[in-house]
Amino acid sequence: MTAAGIAVGVAAVVALLALSAGLNRTAGQLVHLGGADLGLFQRDAGDPTSSVLPLSMLPRLQAQREITDVTPVQLVVDEVRRAPGAFVLGLEPQGFVARSLVLTAGSAVSPGRVDAGDVLAGNLHLTPGSELTIEGRSFQVAGIYHSGTSYVDGGAVSTLSDAQRLAGRTAQEATTFAVRLAPQASVGSAEAQIEQAFPGLTAIADPGQAARAGANSELISKAVVLIVVLALIIGALTVANTMLAAVLERRRELALLATIGWSTRQLGVLVLGEAVAVSMLGTCIGLLLGLAASSLLPGALGLGAFISPDLTAWTLGRAALIGIIIGAIGAIYPIWRATRIRPALALAAG
Repeated sequence: MTAAGIAVGVAAVVALLALSAGLNRTAGQLVHLGGADLGLFQRDAGDPTSSVLPLSMLPRLQAQREITDVTPVQLVVDEVRRAPGAFVLGLEPQGFVARSLVLTAGSAVSPGRVDAGDVLAGNLHLTPGSELTIEGRSFQVAGIYHSGTSYVDGGAVSTLSDAQRLAGRTAQEATTFAVRLAPQASVGSAEAQIEQAFPGLTAIADPGQAARAGANSELISKAVVLIVVLALIIGALTVANTMLAAVLERRRELALLATIGWSTRQLGVLVLGEAVAVSMLGTCIGLLLGLAASSLLPGALGLGAFISPDLTAWTLGRAALIGIIIGAIGAIYPIWRATRIRPALALAAG
């Protein structure tokens, strides 16, 4: 039971780390839509997907020396019927993001019609001429496209005006601006100059910055830390309770070992080894559970097109290290009790 409790804690850590890394990767893909060098978002938005930018800024942005092209993008999240979590991207047909999509069947979007990503089309069995329901409205599928980006291919593309209506925005608002820089422009310098010229904007080029752009992403990162701390505290207390019970039940055996010459160090190593062994058993089970949970949960919650787990050796290594630390911390008090047993009294009591 102790090992099972540790397994649950380690599994939670593995799943959260993997899904958090996957979410960060998706945020990075959002920044580089259509090969963009920068993504522009509303400063201090609760989440990058909730950003609201006025289209009136476009002429001033296009006049910037470092910028060669800029196109607005409206995001519509979690409104595709039968595909929870799928994105709808509202694009200008002549913008570079729309031009980066490769049509594999049908034609490009037009008012009242959408293009479906090949992943979404495969999941929902869509073909040109099919109907796709978005926020209660029926759209005809004009074509099927491929972009090479998982969440874009798992969603759909509409005209900018249709997406604005679906998102409840006015015709003069968008979620983000995708920006291409001049070949000689420095990304860092362009970010700084854009933010200085437009104080209400956040210019993001790095995936890590995208993950930190919203309060919700910060909450996810803090949740990972909180789960790790809780796993350490609960796991260590569980191990300590189990090992203390084992020490008290075997005090005669420990006293006998001390009588025949075992040092306090050897007794401590014995207890520590048992605690770590229990923790490692739980850790191995937890790693397997965490792998399964991180792989299955996004699909079960309908978020597979948006979040794909990013499992690395470092993620698994951190979870394994947490399991070892749980055993080591939990063994501290039982070791102290084991090394304080007085052989004569313990043997006499037995």
